[in-house]
Amino acid sequence: MSEGPDVVALAKALIDCESVTPARGRVFDVLEEALVPLGFAVDRFVAGEAPDGPVENLLAIRPGDGPHIAFAGHVDVVPPGLGWASDPFGAEERGGLLHGRGAVDMKGAVAAFVAACPDAHDAGTISLIITGDEEGPATFGTRALIDRMLDRGIRPDLCLVGEPTSAHRLGDTIKIGRRGSVNIWIEVFGRQGHVAYPHLADNPIPRLVAALAEIDALVLDDGTDWFQPSNIEVTDLEVGNVATNVIPASARARLSIRFNDLHIGDALAERIREIVLRHAPGSEVRAIVSGEAFLTAPGALSDLVAGAIRDTLGIEPELSTTGGTSDARFLSRICPTVEFGLLNATMHKLDEAVAIDDLRDLVMVYRTFLDRALARQ
Repeated sequence: MSEGPDVVALAKALIDCESVTPARGRVFDVLEEALVPLGFAVDRFVAGEAPDGPVENLLAIRPGDGPHIAFAGHVDVVPPGLGWASDPFGAEERGGLLHGRGAVDMKGAVAAFVAACPDAHDAGTISLIITGDEEGPATFGTRALIDRMLDRGIRPDLCLVGEPTSAHRLGDTIKIGRRGSVNIWIEVFGRQGHVAYPHLADNPIPRLVAALAEIDALVLDDGTDWFQPSNIEVTDLEVGNVATNVIPASARARLSIRFNDLHIGDALAERIREIVLRHAPGSEVRAIVSGEAFLTAPGALSDLVAGAIRDTLGIEPELSTTGGTSDARFLSRICPTVEFGLLNATMHKLDEAVAIDDLRDLVMVYRTFLDRALARQ
């Protein structure tokens, strides 16, 4: 078996690919070219149609006898924005840092995992579950990969997601869960009319405001051992009435709820719907659940990752459920799943960068984790 790729060179090659979500093509070529010499069978496929697709995905498997260890991640990135000191899709080393869009979130971790498994592992199976749509709607990304895996009877024993979880230094945080997320759109209808003749009109704004006041006063829970309290936020309130003497025909609002594992997204949406319809019958309430809350309780998997961090970097990681959603919300349905990766300080920012030393240290952590996970029977 050939020696694995240099992590910095592979990270640069991935960053050099312009792969704003949904990503397809060249960035997957680079990844496949790195994996095939290491003995991986690579399955690439495109799923979905507009507006949320098409999306390219990659499933790479190197079979062996014993446990099946999966690594999951994405090679799509958010748009770079203007004002970079260098080409966001031209990786550049400066002052010990590797700059470029995706260096942290999360092409660096993908490169580190590939570099961590250069040798044949007869003791078990290694797979990579890589999507081109994590930063976007995530409709035809990891969910499509999971469907493809289950159709082929492929179910890992455990999964490590390489999202940037570290807060202050590499290795300080492992994510063992994430809160769920539901967005809700509300439209309350009235009847347009002249403000001087209110009896001939029906103003929807007071009814919407009353509904929002009741919603804002809700206390969903007090949190759990591993999750902070769930929260509801009003993220938009809009009427669009440019006239000062017109009662509007409708008023709209949008809510975002981040919830812990005491709740289900659809049930929360129904609770909001009931409140709105009580204040304003005939209103429209539309909800999209982007992910349910999940928790991989502390145990064998988190112990493996924490032990690899402790013995490689000499620090004790914190187990956390903070932050936004990730594709771990889908993967946790098929096997125990945790997240661990690089520092998240510059993700989605201008001049995103990773410390080159952190990239090399991450390879060692992943390699230690892999060796120990594959040795378990």
